[in-house]
Amino acid sequence: MNFEDRKTIHGFRLLDEQMVSEVNSNAKLFEHEKSGARLLFLENDDDNKVFSVTFRTPPTDSTGVAHIVEHSVLCGSRKFPLKEPFVELVKGSLNTFLNAMTYPDKTMYPVASRNEKDFRNLMDVYLDAVFFPNMLKDREILMQEGWHYELDDIQGELTYKGVVYNEMKGVFSSPDAILDHKILEVLFPDNTYGFESGGDPEVVPELSFEQFCEFHSKYYHPSNSYIFLYGNMDIADTLQFINEEYLSKFTKQSVQSAICPQQAFAKPVDKVFPYAVSSNEPTDEKSMLSLNFVVGSANNAQAYLAFQMLAHLLLDTPAAPLKKALIDAGVGKEVFGYFTESLLQPTFSIIVSGANQDKKDEFVAIVNKTFQSLVREGINPKLAEASVNSIEFKLREANYGGRPKGLAYNIKCMDSWLYDADPLLHLAYEPTLAKIRAGLQEGYFEALLTEYFLENPHQAVVTLVPQPGLAEEKAEEGKAELAKYKQSLTEQQLQAIIEQTKKLKLRQETPDTEEALAVIPLLKLTDLEPKAEVLPIVEQAVDNIPLLYHPIFTNQIAYVNLLFDTRQVPQADIPYIHLLAEMLGKINTNKNDYGELANEINLHTGGIFYDVLAYADKTSDDVYFPKFRIRSKMLVNKLPQALQLLGEVAGSSAFDDKKRLREVILQTKANWETSLFRRGQQIAASRVLSYFSPSAKYNETGLLSFYQFLTDLERNVGARLDEISAKLEQVARLIFNKDNLLISLTCEEDGLLQFKSQLQGLTGQLGNLPFQANAYQFEFSKLNEGLMTSGKVQYVTKGANFRREGFEYQGSLKVLETILRYEYLWNRIRVQGGAYGAFAQFERTGNMVFGSYRDPNLKESLQVYDETPRFLRSFNVSDREMTKYIIGTMSQLDSPLTPQMKGERATMQYIRNITQSDVQRERDEIIATKRETIQGIADMIERTMQQNYICVMGSEQKIKANKELFGKLVAMFE
Repeated sequence: MNFEDRKTIHGFRLLDEQMVSEVNSNAKLFEHEKSGARLLFLENDDDNKVFSVTFRTPPTDSTGVAHIVEHSVLCGSRKFPLKEPFVELVKGSLNTFLNAMTYPDKTMYPVASRNEKDFRNLMDVYLDAVFFPNMLKDREILMQEGWHYELDDIQGELTYKGVVYNEMKGVFSSPDAILDHKILEVLFPDNTYGFESGGDPEVVPELSFEQFCEFHSKYYHPSNSYIFLYGNMDIADTLQFINEEYLSKFTKQSVQSAICPQQAFAKPVDKVFPYAVSSNEPTDEKSMLSLNFVVGSANNAQAYLAFQMLAHLLLDTPAAPLKKALIDAGVGKEVFGYFTESLLQPTFSIIVSGANQDKKDEFVAIVNKTFQSLVREGINPKLAEASVNSIEFKLREANYGGRPKGLAYNIKCMDSWLYDADPLLHLAYEPTLAKIRAGLQEGYFEALLTEYFLENPHQAVVTLVPQPGLAEEKAEEGKAELAKYKQSLTEQQLQAIIEQTKKLKLRQETPDTEEALAVIPLLKLTDLEPKAEVLPIVEQAVDNIPLLYHPIFTNQIAYVNLLFDTRQVPQADIPYIHLLAEMLGKINTNKNDYGELANEINLHTGGIFYDVLAYADKTSDDVYFPKFRIRSKMLVNKLPQALQLLGEVAGSSAFDDKKRLREVILQTKANWETSLFRRGQQIAASRVLSYFSPSAKYNETGLLSFYQFLTDLERNVGARLDEISAKLEQVARLIFNKDNLLISLTCEEDGLLQFKSQLQGLTGQLGNLPFQANAYQFEFSKLNEGLMTSGKVQYVTKGANFRREGFEYQGSLKVLETILRYEYLWNRIRVQGGAYGAFAQFERTGNMVFGSYRDPNLKESLQVYDETPRFLRSFNVSDREMTKYIIGTMSQLDSPLTPQMKGERATMQYIRNITQSDVQRERDEIIATKRETIQGIADMIERTMQQNYICVMGSEQKIKANKELFGKLVAMFE
């Protein structure tokens, strides 16, 4: 950086200014002279403005203090003395992002909004929260957000409760999360990364109020802060506000927050840890093997980018040589890995799941042998080029889904800024990319393999081994420990806990006063845009194939969606449609083996993705349109090659390599097994809807039902390979035809012309079968399942369909979702119940689902859902509060969409027969919602709830203790 310009403005001294063309921004780096705060401003014309304040917060234990403080600062502050200003902002701001995140060594508080007034309000609340929180004087905030003893009466059971405590119990139910934690613990025994910043649930109750306050006092000072601003804003006015309202009140301090590097190991380390599986769950091929390396420094820009490419090259595609070597050797069922960059000392992990512990030595030997071979013989130049292209495409596209670009750039800046290096180090990637490309001809990747893997002693083998009954054993130990502690207390001490329990519950149940709520700044309804955005869609046809064209500026990237109607496939073969989606791109075609195919895809596209989903008609879930969707994105000048590849995958995939089919089936099953805990909310919600909804039933065939199908296939996969091969071939032949294809294309006009001229390259490879739809006749029954796992928390759902009770969908139901999620369910399920969260969802089809996640309760949460009508009938809020709920609803509705998302949403609306007038009418109904409208929905909820469909995924002990609620108990992993 050149330090030529040294202006001072509102207490901020400009240290440097430079253009960063990669992110189309003018970067200005400041220091606040009085307080020592650092500030980076990325100036550009993006109206989706981002603000964040980040603190370096290295923990010294696993109590989760960093995580609990992150929750707690948002529970009231000097200017905003409410119980939870954060929730009031969620309810009533036009934010496009509002959250806080705890990392292993930092805590971030980012907000984003496109509205000027709203953006200022969000900044104000967040700055007040982090610098002047009420948590320092209110012990009950720690009790609610962190942990506390709960006791209702002298004879009752003493238990732990707390939001973070239960959140982390949920996290630690997942084997892959346990492995991530253990990897850092083993690689970093002597520095902060060895501790769990989120909190180990067994250690969380060791956190005292004094330690909690001390952590904030030590780290939450402007001298230890990194303030980030992004977008189109008046920077002088913004700096004046930050200075006058906050930073001017502090004096620079020396904050000891530097992260000490872990000294490199003299030799590799080998550790084994148990993880819980259900008592009757088989343990064969359930271990996870991992080989992990500490690889240099976050401040090495070239290595930082190169290791992302190496992860892709070695592990991320079917062509990946390390993945292939381990799968071919039968070490385990699935191989994956990742580069973890947001650490002072980044790590690189290679993981095998679906393995046995006795394969550990073979695993390590194959990894080293593969590295030696790649160094000796050189990496396939086409593979290296494909991996570089893949990462480069992502960098240039800068498509972060619904997340603001500014936030993604902020996180990337912190990967160097936090470690006292240039904050633009990883944003300005062009010189680094050029060096890596030049190095490809000179063995650059091979040199990295030698230095950081083959000759690096700072490595560790970490193995996770299943232990049946461990969850029950830990639960009993915890109960016994608490019972013993309870016995040691005097009656007076017990009475004090009972009183404290009552006091906390009273606090949680007592709403904020109107006066307190009024301090949160609020926009007016007139600040809202009354007109719904019109998503561009032009109906065309090319060679008699319907084409939906979305003319949007995409910077010369074309987004192509191929949607094949799947109703030609017989009902009994629906599971094979989902299996086909897992196979494509991972098996040979008639032109390329799967390794070459993967290279071609990465050379010419930004990836090809496959999924299966049913689009329900807007008025009834009895009418739905199941589609096999193939999505891809590519530079417009790559359309000829990309369309040929899409046609090749759809039209000439070969299902005759039985060994490869078996590998992909085992990989897919292993992937599902490790992800089930993370998807608990989705699985329980989809399952409950599948008891009565045809469209949900179809979609559920790709979730838990698909996992059960894979489990069944795996049992005797060898004997069934001929059948599987024939089924996949038959299903592909029925699906991939021109007659049942709908195409969606998002790009500029010149891209459309190029697309039309090259489309024959795709369609010429498809079949010509005339489309004949089957009428699927699903069987429905009120299964009301308890899905039992070794997890420690529940995902509790209840569903029904309100159209069947004679009620219609209306826009005000979106407002009701906001009210329930952030008022009624937030208070009853999260604040009082200790769950991580809860939601209610109402669909145009009439389907309705209530759900909780990472919930310590079960029956109590179902009761909360059933009591919703009572809450609604007594819903008597002020006009101001009602405005807040409407604004919060509109914020979610108007969340910024990328060009890709706009095209896909317009396509979804087209298929579901949702018109622009429908969208506008619902928007009008949202803005016109009154408290009386909400009160009037009580009857609908009450009648619909009586359908009484429930599904719970969670702890085996908890489900069995409530078995009378269920029609069927299902062991998830038997």
